[in-house]
Amino acid sequence: MFLFKLNRSNPRKLLFSSRPSVFSFSKSPAYYVYTQNCSYVDVYMKWKKDPFYDSIESIHKSIELKPLIALKNCITAAPSGCIPISAVSKRGKELGLPSAMKVARFLRQYPSVFEEFTGPNYNLPWFRLTAEAVQLDREECEVYEGCKADLQVRLKKLVLMSGERRLPLKIIQGMQWYLGLPDEFLQDPERNLDDGCFRVVEMEDGLKGLAVESEEKVFSVMQKNAIKRGGYGGGPREAIGFPLFRSKGLRLKQKILNWLDEFQSLPYVSPYENDLGLHPDGDIAEKRVVGVLHELLSLFVEHAAERKKILCLRKFLRLPQKMHKAFERHPYIFYLSLRNKTCTAILKEAYSDKSSTEAHPLSRVRKRYISLMKESEVILKSKRVNNQSNDHGNLRPPLDLDYEEENRTEMAEGSM
Repeated sequence: MFLFKLNRSNPRKLLFSSRPSVFSFSKSPAYYVYTQNCSYVDVYMKWKKDPFYDSIESIHKSIELKPLIALKNCITAAPSGCIPISAVSKRGKELGLPSAMKVARFLRQYPSVFEEFTGPNYNLPWFRLTAEAVQLDREECEVYEGCKADLQVRLKKLVLMSGERRLPLKIIQGMQWYLGLPDEFLQDPERNLDDGCFRVVEMEDGLKGLAVESEEKVFSVMQKNAIKRGGYGGGPREAIGFPLFRSKGLRLKQKILNWLDEFQSLPYVSPYENDLGLHPDGDIAEKRVVGVLHELLSLFVEHAAERKKILCLRKFLRLPQKMHKAFERHPYIFYLSLRNKTCTAILKEAYSDKSSTEAHPLSRVRKRYISLMKESEVILKSKRVNNQSNDHGNLRPPLDLDYEEENRTEMAEGSM
């Protein structure tokens, strides 16, 4: 059995042993027995850039799409279907905009989605959705209505992965974008989550949480695929190997490949099973961590998420302190993208073998939004060309539109 641990003299090195431990527990099955031993061999897991995963638009455009949809929801929630800039100008952080980006500038970046016009009072800029955006919003609402049961199942699975089968609402809200849940699901969960097994409960520190009461056996994506392939009976702790996908140019040393073969043959611990009794430093516990992360990413719209967001679930999903290292130790299962000045964990299986993971019902709509966003580039480029031709020979310095707009907004609010 090959087992690894961190080398304290060099934390970037991983060490593993090929000998099982001589220690055992009288009341524990044989697969709990393994632990670290001596006779270590150095193993170095090097990160390798992969242009394929770094170029997936639906993942890396999310940083722009998330605030765009939030602003779109603000406009559709208005009774008149349009809002003045003053209604959202101070809500940039709440809507997910970068700290240096002003709301007005962001809205003007996407003329294919937001149409600007002069309001009825004080000549303030107002915004409404374009005809294309209105149609797309209507399709999005139809998806939410038609796939409500699927969205509830995904939320239920997330809660069931927690040790106590309950999660604080604020933690679920942090995962709301990745799960593809509409705003009203969590604004009034008792009314909108009509599955019958959800319950709002009180948790520590006065926080409200969402609990699931269900005795139904839940199978993970790994177990479902193993049943389809045959040779797996659906019993607890049977051996299931993770699908492996090598990035171009990624080569692992033979000793690591040997350890990986042993790792694949270990019993698989479902994220929905009780993990009590697992040795925290054993390979089976490591395989459970990988299984939890695999299942978690399988539930998400794009089968990817910022790594720092996943770390917020660590305590509730009973994951170890250094759970983030599982992404680095298993580069054939996960890919870490460093685009957009953040670290995004991507499940390789979802993009290398699409038949093995179920597509999220909202993924197609989000891709349509991204296509609509890209049309803004053509519109803005056309406007710049027209302005250059109209202003030929005019050397006036450009105005700061956000500064002018804020002045007008303050003057209008003062007069009111």
